[in-house]
Amino acid sequence: MKKTIDISHEESLHQKQIMEKLSHSIKDKKLKYHVSTFGCQMNAHDSEKLKGILEQIGYIPTEVEKEADFVIYNTCCVRENAEQKVYGRLGSLKNNKKRNPNMLIALCGCMMQQDTVISEIRKTYKHVDILFGTHNLYKLAELIQTRLDTGKMVIDIWENHKEIVEDLPSIRKFSFKSSVNIMFGCNNFCTYCIVPYVRGRERSRKPEDIISEIKELVADGVVEITLLGQNVNSYGKNLDNPITFAKLIQEIEQIEGLERIRFMTSHPKDLSDELIEVIRTSKKLCNHIHLPFQSGSTNLLNKMNRKYTKEQYLELVRKIKEARPDVALTTDIIVGFPGETEEDFLDTVDVVKQVEFDNAFTFIYSIRTGTPAATMEEQVPEEVTKDRFNRLLEVLNEIAYKKSVEKVSGTYDVLVEHVNRQNDNLVSGRLGSNNLVHFEGSKDLIGKIVPVKITSAKSYYLLGEHVTK
Repeated sequence: MKKTIDISHEESLHQKQIMEKLSHSIKDKKLKYHVSTFGCQMNAHDSEKLKGILEQIGYIPTEVEKEADFVIYNTCCVRENAEQKVYGRLGSLKNNKKRNPNMLIALCGCMMQQDTVISEIRKTYKHVDILFGTHNLYKLAELIQTRLDTGKMVIDIWENHKEIVEDLPSIRKFSFKSSVNIMFGCNNFCTYCIVPYVRGRERSRKPEDIISEIKELVADGVVEITLLGQNVNSYGKNLDNPITFAKLIQEIEQIEGLERIRFMTSHPKDLSDELIEVIRTSKKLCNHIHLPFQSGSTNLLNKMNRKYTKEQYLELVRKIKEARPDVALTTDIIVGFPGETEEDFLDTVDVVKQVEFDNAFTFIYSIRTGTPAATMEEQVPEEVTKDRFNRLLEVLNEIAYKKSVEKVSGTYDVLVEHVNRQNDNLVSGRLGSNNLVHFEGSKDLIGKIVPVKITSAKSYYLLGEHVTK
């Protein structure tokens, strides 16, 4: 165990030395960078680390991609349209590079873990400078140095993860809330999902490293943290000294100054009674759980390799609601998985009606090459899938509106996040249940948790008024 700790620490020092070296040649040039993030919250959090490294080197952020001297795309491959967006934007970057020959372009993230993508970029997009994957984000400074030294395209893709490197810089989107990775990778191998192949197998961070990071964030003004993992419920199983996710939350709750704890994503098969008890008793855990069920059909759940049944999912929801009656449940749903019949689809609608989700992320199934589902027979015709998708949305929207209306006249604590983008007289924030609310207020409320009385409701947001003494 000591050897792993030493390797991680030495690698962190090595990368910081490279950042320091690069900063001497970059910081006086006032070079600008732009990061575009595709995909999930894990990618968004990874991008915060990339920004931290770039600013440590001396790059200055810009919101305008055309102005940037360094452009990086943090990519996603969960759905094909995300990949096509990246290819489309890479084409336009070629003209930017003609105008600014010293500009650097880097690609990282899940797309880069696929051999076919690397081959396509090497052949068609030779203006790209740096390619790296999901396992070695912390090496960005070293890769930039290598590109500057050699003048050639740098490709550094690892098939498997190595050590988890701690203590590297990060630039947060919000000063008052932050995401914290507690684990990386996934062991579930759902048949529609490419994540285990591109992010590797599960490995958990040591609890003391997680606690230390959160304490530093709280000391820096953070009041809300979101614990991130592809399946947070299986946290700790691969540690030398195993610890459950429930125990980790209890330790985090003891941190002075931390007001709110969230987590995602939660896999139903691993959500334990121990965690449900923590959900019931915790004073800081938000009353919001994202619990993907994907399909209400036990037959399809088996084909998806989800390892639970419709009945087991509903029983789990019953126990969660019994423990925390005010809980807001959100979910992921796939429509049109291979072999889905009308009866299967109606099972999905039945789960939606029984659970009454506050919100749902709904997806039309798309083939991902390299996954078992891609070669399954009985691919559902597009017109059938779209019809079912629209019917499902009608049910979801009706329930979401009903759930929103139930909050009218109630007063809730809201973490104010920003001035409203449509009306400068309003600010926007989130309840513990994750409902978005807009209310009249000034920018000095940003980052504060304030009481708000809900005055009216739409399907997916609320309107309210600040309650002052």
